[in-house]
Amino acid sequence: MATNVAKKTTTKTPGQLANFTKGFIKENPVFVFLLGLCPALAVTSTLETSLGMGLLVVFVLVLSNVVVSLIKNFIPKEVKIPSYIVIISTFVTMVGLLTEAFAENLFESLGIFIPLIVVNCLILGRAESFASKNNVLSSAIDGLGMALGFTFALMLIGLSREFLSTGAIAYGEYLPLGVQGSILNFETHLFNMAVFGGPAGGFIVIGVILAVMQAIEINKKKKAEIARQKMIEEKKRLALERKRQKELESAGGQA
Repeated sequence: MATNVAKKTTTKTPGQLANFTKGFIKENPVFVFLLGLCPALAVTSTLETSLGMGLLVVFVLVLSNVVVSLIKNFIPKEVKIPSYIVIISTFVTMVGLLTEAFAENLFESLGIFIPLIVVNCLILGRAESFASKNNVLSSAIDGLGMALGFTFALMLIGLSREFLSTGAIAYGEYLPLGVQGSILNFETHLFNMAVFGGPAGGFIVIGVILAVMQAIEINKKKKAEIARQKMIEEKKRLALERKRQKELESAGGQA
């Protein structure tokens, strides 16, 4: 019994770790499943707005996952989706009011995309596919990992677009940091591709990132296939050597 308990203890933590980290690369909502592309294109013109939207999604996704997991056994199957939408919209209303109160510039910049979090496929999808089938802890970890993966994707897009369009990375303009400034400053007239500040720039950046990730994935598969072929050839070689060895031993015995 003690051995079984030890085994369960050792396998539980890695499972939760994988549950948390899967949203960053392996199952990234934006770059793998292409979810949430509307905000990924519309609010990622700067790093700050990208981070702001990501933080709102973290708040909503984690709390909605927890609540759905808590009451999953009390929700009739016929009204599951409407119930999830009500839960999500409650938290979206909360973050909207908090953002308007403490980060007015961010609220005005994100605009309609804050209430549109209610219909974000990522949040509703995690509630339906994961939180409604797992315990509270796993649901919270899943929500946090997926939301941080979404935030990471938005920030990567926003960082690229802002730097390419303005030649600098500004801070303190949208988030209440108490100080404003910019880093990585370049001469604006020498380094300014305004197209990246618009929707077309969002498509270009996302397309380039997806192409790079796809190239990396294809390269991994090629390496894995080469390694598999080498292993098969090595097994064939060893089997042939054993066969020859047996034939030599048999011939020696007959002599």
